[in-house]
Amino acid sequence: MMSEKQLPASPLDEPEVSPEPGWLPIREVARQTGVNPVTLRAWERRYGLILPRRTPKGHRLYNDAHVARIHAVLAWLNRGVAVGQVRELLDREPPSDAEAASDSPWQVLQTELLAAIEALASRRLDGLFDQAGALYPAPLLCARLLQPLLAELERRERAGAGLERAFFLSWLRSRLGARVQQHNRQSGGAPLLLAGLGGPPLEPGLWLCAWLATATGSPLEMLDGPVSLAELELALPRLAPCGLLLYAAQPLTAVQLRQLERLARGNTFPLLLAGPAAAAQREALAQLPGLLLAENPSAALRLLQELHGKAPCAN
Repeated sequence: MMSEKQLPASPLDEPEVSPEPGWLPIREVARQTGVNPVTLRAWERRYGLILPRRTPKGHRLYNDAHVARIHAVLAWLNRGVAVGQVRELLDREPPSDAEAASDSPWQVLQTELLAAIEALASRRLDGLFDQAGALYPAPLLCARLLQPLLAELERRERAGAGLERAFFLSWLRSRLGARVQQHNRQSGGAPLLLAGLGGPPLEPGLWLCAWLATATGSPLEMLDGPVSLAELELALPRLAPCGLLLYAAQPLTAVQLRQLERLARGNTFPLLLAGPAAAAQREALAQLPGLLLAENPSAALRLLQELHGKAPCAN
């Protein structure tokens, strides 16, 4: 176990050697900003948003001005502006809420995804998700598209609503699970352990946390619960994780709170609790030593990145 509550860097977190100081490779920029390399390349090729320097071998290099511009792009996207409209707005002040809403792409994307879900069309879902994923960073897709979509499906009470929810949850678990598996093949070191407390299997919040946590560089070990805290303690010496992220969709019981306190006191690695329970029981949970709280997957990612010593991702 670690002596300090911080996540170690994965071997893949080491940046490539730059030809001169002040320039960063695309992998390091992606880690600092939360925008994956595929999206950074798309912003460059399709929209001219970020124009990095190229080495003689064609590798992209970024400086502080590029990183600042990426954060400026994220600021506009977070206000709901479509990526295709950002370039002409970069030198302006942030838009008003009304202006951002009028340009928002999220309602259109959600409508298209809902139509694919209603048709049980997994290939159409794949295509729409891949297109959106090439243009928007994962935390933004999570907060502005997937979480509202899950909430809409949960609210539906019409005939077939249960089928649509089951179809989408299965599709989402498959897609995000494949992303986590691909990430783990490329990562090394001690894993970040994620587990669900209560709730049904295929808990989407847990898998959204895992999907976003791939940005940290640590391999991920998933226990797609529900898993009791008592049983979870048995896994810790076997897996030797660098950190533990618990997801609780429902408030914790008195027994769980006591078990969580024992877990928090007995381990030196970072311990995070994410999900609605973190908001519903914030006052009681804040009393537990060393426990970090995140109300949603994007907030959990920010905490994980801070533990890695990197700037939080835009949300």
